[in-house]
Amino acid sequence: MTTIERDPAVEALLRSTLAAHKSMFLATAGSDGPWVGGVYFAEDGPHTLVLVLEERGRTLKAIKENPEVALVVSTGSPMEPFLQARATAEIVEGAEDEAARRLLVTKVPEVGPFLATPIRTIRLTVPRWRVTDIANGWLPGKDFSA
Repeated sequence: MTTIERDPAVEALLRSTLAAHKSMFLATAGSDGPWVGGVYFAEDGPHTLVLVLEERGRTLKAIKENPEVALVVSTGSPMEPFLQARATAEIVEGAEDEAARRLLVTKVPEVGPFLATPIRTIRLTVPRWRVTDIANGWLPGKDFSA
């Protein structure tokens, strides 16, 4: 059996970058073509993110058609650490929906009023991250897998 060792520095930068950002760019591809939007998110561990999307929006429509998405967590400057990943999106309901919304409001209080609109809660499962820190020589970035 092969054991995959995790680099503690990569995991630490991944976790600190997730914690430092309230929003990310989410890319989808459905019948209307590719689309990128900015969304608020909260992390539930390093491989699970939660967010909400408007029910009538293009992003949710694309996720219903094709749950494979891509994302970037970044300030927009390539000289600051940033994260990239592919993920699987899933609409959650019931108790999981309520827990995800609480987690989201805890991290991003300004999302509160948005929760009163017609929205759906989404869970992203991220099997592998690419963690890039050019200033520290991580180019190409380093992988962090589940």
